[in-house]
Amino acid sequence: MRSGFPDFRLGSVLATSFTATLTERRGEAVERIPTPQRLVDWLAVSGLAVESCTAAQLDLARELREAIHAAATATATREALPAGAVQVINDRSVQGRAAAVLTPDGERRWRVADVEDALSVIAADAISIISGERDGKMALCASPTCMAAFFDTSQSRTRRWCDMNTCGNRQKKARFQANQRKNSGGS
Repeated sequence: MRSGFPDFRLGSVLATSFTATLTERRGEAVERIPTPQRLVDWLAVSGLAVESCTAAQLDLARELREAIHAAATATATREALPAGAVQVINDRSVQGRAAAVLTPDGERRWRVADVEDALSVIAADAISIISGERDGKMALCASPTCMAAFFDTSQSRTRRWCDMNTCGNRQKKARFQANQRKNSGGS
């Protein structure tokens, strides 16, 4: 993507991929959509391409991202959904005019005209996973610095990491190094 910015963490679930535009929430947070153009970039790689984004639209997007994260976290921890988060998600869901279209290859694509349309698709996806409509469960990353909410669709529903290539590997490496230090200290 654009140089000077951290890579996007893209998963198979739109809503939780969107919440991953802010990572390391419990450590040194990494903002992956720091500018309106970066939001345009993220929407494009997520199948929701728009022409432009204003600073106000970026603020709406970040508000939605945090609302989804709060509601997904509450779902994962079996707590009551925060009323403010539910309101933001619902507001964004109904404000767009996105349309699902069928391609000649038999795939669904989204037709969006602007950022608000794209946010409505993301909000609707969040509603489907948080409400339990889709097969899977909300979970939180086991990394102490991450704690990202993710949608676990593994057969056993026991996935521990939001992304094995980042948080999972980091934790395994730390555990390996700790064991190496412990074993070298005892020789």
